[in-house]
Amino acid sequence: MKDLDTAWQDLEPWLQSLEARRQKAVGRFYLSVPVALVIASLVGAVASFTALPPPIIAIAAILAAGGVIGVAYVPVGTLKDEVKLGLNNRLAEVFGLRYQEKPTSPARFDSFRSHGLIPDHHKREFEDHFSGTTHGADFEIYEAELKQRRRSKNRTYYVTVFRGVLIRINFPRTVEGVTLVTRDKGLFNALDGWAKKTFGNGGQKLERIGLVDPSFEKLFEVYGTDQVMARYLLTPSFMERLLELETLLKGKNVRCVFDESLGYGAGKGELLIAAETGNLFEGGSIFQPLSQKARVETLHGEIKLIDETIETVLEPATER
Repeated sequence: MKDLDTAWQDLEPWLQSLEARRQKAVGRFYLSVPVALVIASLVGAVASFTALPPPIIAIAAILAAGGVIGVAYVPVGTLKDEVKLGLNNRLAEVFGLRYQEKPTSPARFDSFRSHGLIPDHHKREFEDHFSGTTHGADFEIYEAELKQRRRSKNRTYYVTVFRGVLIRINFPRTVEGVTLVTRDKGLFNALDGWAKKTFGNGGQKLERIGLVDPSFEKLFEVYGTDQVMARYLLTPSFMERLLELETLLKGKNVRCVFDESLGYGAGKGELLIAAETGNLFEGGSIFQPLSQKARVETLHGEIKLIDETIETVLEPATER
């Protein structure tokens, strides 16, 4: 794995080769603003000699100005996407990973939904999919944005109900049955008292499980098919690492499930983790010089989080 300085030495020449193009695109965009204002004024002046009402004239002027600025932004937006894709692909290689900008159907998404780790939704978008093997575990991590359809008296609109990362890890240690961990009761309206209704493809019934350390019961709720296995997996050290993961990802409401049926190999299973986060793995502002090291430093740090995330949750559990 290359450190930041080594990665920067590899990336700086490529970024520098795009700098003249960036300056040209950004310069034209800035120039389009006063041009748009002039055109808007001309449209307004010409339209004022017609019988059109003032609101319509104002809308026409705004649309004309917006069209000029929109056309001028196209080269800027194109370069921004190119920089993001190039940086993520190159940094994925640095870490020995694979990168896909827009995955169509990332693995286990339906399992995240059937396990209640993500809310119901009507629209979904995925981006920034990284996959590979680290610390002896096969894994995937990707961003998802989920939206629910809402209706008012006059219109239909969509509201974002989840924006964050979804992580799949083929867990290298023994997993039996299902153990579900959540911190958001709102996701579990199906819970009834101490039991949870049947869930998932296997139709298993999950029972409420108390944690070894009562301090974590104030933060987490745990349900599972096997009390002994749940306590084996969810030691205080593991629960601490879940909170640490939340800090690493700069997110909130981290939740997870261990599921024996999802893994491959004798005695193995998979760990699925969901966390609400900001928009990660972006290429930085296109209005700043491309050859700034901070641009690569931010992305390098975010991709390094993937490795740290896997290491965090796979560290051998210890009792306190």
